[in-house]
Amino acid sequence: MRLIGYYCAMVSAIRQALRHSVLCLLLSASGIVVAAESGVVLLYHHVATGTPPSTSISPEDFRAHLDYLRDNQFSVLPLDELVQSLRSRTPLPDRAVAITFDDGYSSIYETAFPLLQEYGMPFALFVSTEPVNNRQKNYMTWEQIRALSEAGALIANHMVSHPYMLSRYHGETDANWLARQRAELLEAEATILKETGQSHRFLAYPYGEFNAQIKAMLVEEGYVGFAQNSGAVGYNSDFHALPRYPLAGIYARLETARVKFSSLAFDVELLEPDSPVTELERPEALLRFNLNGVSPSQLGCYDNGQAMTLTWENRETGLLRIQAVDAHIDRRWRYICTAPSTGNDRYFWYSVPWIKPR
Repeated sequence: MRLIGYYCAMVSAIRQALRHSVLCLLLSASGIVVAAESGVVLLYHHVATGTPPSTSISPEDFRAHLDYLRDNQFSVLPLDELVQSLRSRTPLPDRAVAITFDDGYSSIYETAFPLLQEYGMPFALFVSTEPVNNRQKNYMTWEQIRALSEAGALIANHMVSHPYMLSRYHGETDANWLARQRAELLEAEATILKETGQSHRFLAYPYGEFNAQIKAMLVEEGYVGFAQNSGAVGYNSDFHALPRYPLAGIYARLETARVKFSSLAFDVELLEPDSPVTELERPEALLRFNLNGVSPSQLGCYDNGQAMTLTWENRETGLLRIQAVDAHIDRRWRYICTAPSTGNDRYFWYSVPWIKPR
């Protein structure tokens, strides 16, 4: 971490001031500032049993997550406050977390919402508008979404139809494909504004899928983008593909989730490739890490839990190339890089997403 000394930042909004008062960053005994340059965004879908395990957490496990956040000095912040603090490089409270939900499932209203109100924790909902408009089974209604909004929830964009944004119609040109994505993005934003009065220009990519062209479109339209690859968010994160930790299925277990809750953002730049889309079974990634006191020997990168060979092109400048050992046949996967933080039991965490649409 680059900040040294004491920092105190007065926040701009009253609710933020009440939430974390004056932010004072203290040096740890080792001389490294603990916290304040990064946070974590959590991602949930269903809070229920009997729904697909890959996108579900049980109400009991969800309550356990909230208990842990409450009892271990986490600051659960509204998503817009977290993003604004990072973009303006305003210090955050240590262990800053934002809670998000995707899609708009009814269990969010019926189960998650009452629990979050009980714990006094803010949250954001990324809603796909078509299932709600159609009153699709297991989705919230606009009346229920407005109730969330009126209670303080941030309501944001998850496209109209929850599309695979990388998929193209037969014979569709690049220009027509991108125009179709833009039209759907703006239609969903207009619907959310009409129904809730909110328009934050935050997009959660359906399925976490995007490419360089879609990111460029978000830049043009003034959007922040949220992905589904794991990792903490920091000052130097890509604000058009911010990582979030998906917490469902086997990843909902508290014993592993709590490590993610307190993770820290690497200062890292993905140099190659410029898009997660690949046709390769063993794609390479070229990264530049500013390790900031983390020894290169402590850095580990993993593919599907398997340690990867680290090819240092330049240790002094942190230039690292990684490539999977085994071939991938899945549509989506990720490489994960971690390193222990000095003087505590926390980890820096970064992941490289890959998407193979064919």
